Amino acid sequence: MGKNKVITGNFPVCGMGCAGCAARVEKTLNSQPGVQKAAVNFASGMAHVEYLSGQSSPDALQKAVRDAGYDLVIDSSEEAAEDAEDDRRKKYLALKRRTVWSVMLSFPIFVIGMFFMDMPYAEVIMWILATPVVFWLGRGFFVNAWKQLKHRTANMDTLVACSTGISYLFSVTNVLFPGFWLERGIEPHVYFEASAVIIAFILLGRLLEERAKGKTSDSIRKLMGLQPRTVTIAVPGEEGKYREVPVSDVRPGDIVLVKPGERVAVDGTVTWGSSYVDESMLSGEPVPVLKQEDSKVFAGTMNGKGSFRFRADSVGKDTMLSRIITMVQDAQGSKAPVQKLVDRIAAVFVPVIMGIALLSFVLWTIFDPADGLTHGILAMVTVLVIACPCALGLATPTAIMVGIGRAAEQGILIKDAESIEIARKTDTVVLDKTGTVTEGRPEVVRMVWAEEADGRTCPERQGKLRDILYSLERLSSHPLAEAVTRYLDGASEIGIDDFENVTGTGVKGKSDGAVYLAGNRRFMDDNDILLPETLAEAAADLAANAHTVIWFAGNGKAEAIAAVTDRIKENAAEAVASLKKRGLEVFMLTGDNEATAAAVASKVGIDRYRAGILPQDKAFFVKELQKDGRTVAMVGDGINDSAALAQADLSIAMGSGSDIAMDVAQMTVISSDLRKISEALDLSGKTVRVVRQNLFWAFIYNIIGVPIAAGALYPVFGFLLNPMIAGAAMAFSSVSVVTNSLRLRNFGKKGTVRTK
Repeated sequence: MGKNKVITGNFPVCGMGCAGCAARVEKTLNSQPGVQKAAVNFASGMAHVEYLSGQSSPDALQKAVRDAGYDLVIDSSEEAAEDAEDDRRKKYLALKRRTVWSVMLSFPIFVIGMFFMDMPYAEVIMWILATPVVFWLGRGFFVNAWKQLKHRTANMDTLVACSTGISYLFSVTNVLFPGFWLERGIEPHVYFEASAVIIAFILLGRLLEERAKGKTSDSIRKLMGLQPRTVTIAVPGEEGKYREVPVSDVRPGDIVLVKPGERVAVDGTVTWGSSYVDESMLSGEPVPVLKQEDSKVFAGTMNGKGSFRFRADSVGKDTMLSRIITMVQDAQGSKAPVQKLVDRIAAVFVPVIMGIALLSFVLWTIFDPADGLTHGILAMVTVLVIACPCALGLATPTAIMVGIGRAAEQGILIKDAESIEIARKTDTVVLDKTGTVTEGRPEVVRMVWAEEADGRTCPERQGKLRDILYSLERLSSHPLAEAVTRYLDGASEIGIDDFENVTGTGVKGKSDGAVYLAGNRRFMDDNDILLPETLAEAAADLAANAHTVIWFAGNGKAEAIAAVTDRIKENAAEAVASLKKRGLEVFMLTGDNEATAAAVASKVGIDRYRAGILPQDKAFFVKELQKDGRTVAMVGDGINDSAALAQADLSIAMGSGSDIAMDVAQMTVISSDLRKISEALDLSGKTVRVVRQNLFWAFIYNIIGVPIAAGALYPVFGFLLNPMIAGAAMAFSSVSVVTNSLRLRNFGKKGTVRTK
């Protein structure tokens, strides 16, 4: 079994220059033995790989990627991550230096080429200035193009190397052998300014692109920066003594001291002291939360003015913060369905463009005998320059990265890119009542005994019945049972025989040979329990006031009822109103009785609900809605509602991000704020719109730009695109796509991003 274990890993990829590179690396990884699925994100430079441990390994994956002309970083240690970040920073600074130098050297070439071509030695001066730009500052294009050629592939660097190399060599030939053209009646032109300025523009574009792409990962870096590097722990066996250790040395069970203003280092449970803790970076909630003995604290949260000690429960990659970071990284690396089309186009884009460029050259030489060679070379160079697979490759992943990252900052965890597209299509929201619409912590507010209702009291008998009810509910797994046992705290636990837990209805057991039951009204009816009129009237009044009624019976007759209330969340009504304003139809499901369900639904503004529904029936209800052609979002706690969550088109878990909730749900709202559901749907819609905008402009740019570059307008308007302008347009296309995606970073802030 161990050999078939599926391992999931995220690995940085080095050496990618365009979307074609990402497609090649992805194809290489997917072709390896044992790899079940691999996705490469050009925007983040990460590869998300799922492989079988017995058939593949990080070393094997790294070798395959290196053989393809790239590199895969497989060291996942904190030091390796810091080294990788330092390496990216150094490469960015090196790119910045090359860009500055290329602009400084290209500017005089541009000025001479445009305005002073008649000055003495103009061509030689341009040649001298262009040479370091092409072969020193732009050497990376030629090196990478050669690597691709050795592997019989091509990428964006191939286009740049071909276009600048051809224009440079053509110009050198014209400087050294002008007579060859003059003898044929052709004026020899030089294009040193084109080769140099193209490289300057492309380097400038890549600099701006790298800077913008870096901002798409800001949310991850913010989350990673939340965990402190050192932590103060109690010295075992030495009361009052503490020592500072690296956070990596903390082990479960260690007692950690948190001083005022410090960040919590790992997940744990408070053992002493109290303080208000800011959990906004995890939950998106701005109000600090009171932490006292037995309260849970989470890594990355900020302590206020108090101090406390807590016992470390989860450390390292097991903390909620680490799980959130991993989840966000996986989601950012996932691909939206529309990306599959883009990947197929990117994989063949460069060869197609090179074919179009060559065809342009051939057609010019055939149909323009006088200037065909010159115009043909110019058109070929321009086509190679203006074509940009980068814009296509960046269109979807940058928007997905920024959208998912922004959602994480808002306390909404999105599992994958596909969930974003589904969320945008959602037209029906189904809410579970307990823990979603209500607080999820029921309390018994009143208990009515049949004897008291009839004006009779027998303390001794009532005391025995209390003990039996307490003992029955102690054995129950239902959330309401805990409320009853808390209310009856102080009662004695006695032995219960033949205990039976009937899911969704109640519990049954024997004491001294008599059968006792505790559960809902239907459970009483199913067991032919006699219900005294006084209790029935009291139960009806309580249910009408949004109380859940638990019946207790023995020897075939109801003995008492317990009124349980689960307080409605403060923002529930506002959240429902927001969903309905979006045009969504909202349903509520509950196992409670009709009266309680009606009261809760009325208070929060839900028109349609189902009461008395069993957990297993929730999935059936969702399925029935789907049969009507609805796209359904199910909102629950991710545990009791797992079947319904799995059935729904979009599953949303509420609560503190428990393991099960985060595993089952496609979206997890870390806080219990129902308003986050509307935010998640809104952000999803905006993200999809930004993706579509990006793809539109990327496709339109190439569809219009390539024919113009080839000279399509020349026969009609006498216009032939200058390669320098083509270089600037190519650089602008990639930068504009990333910049458009970055507008999603403003979602939820004042002046929220507009995408219409």
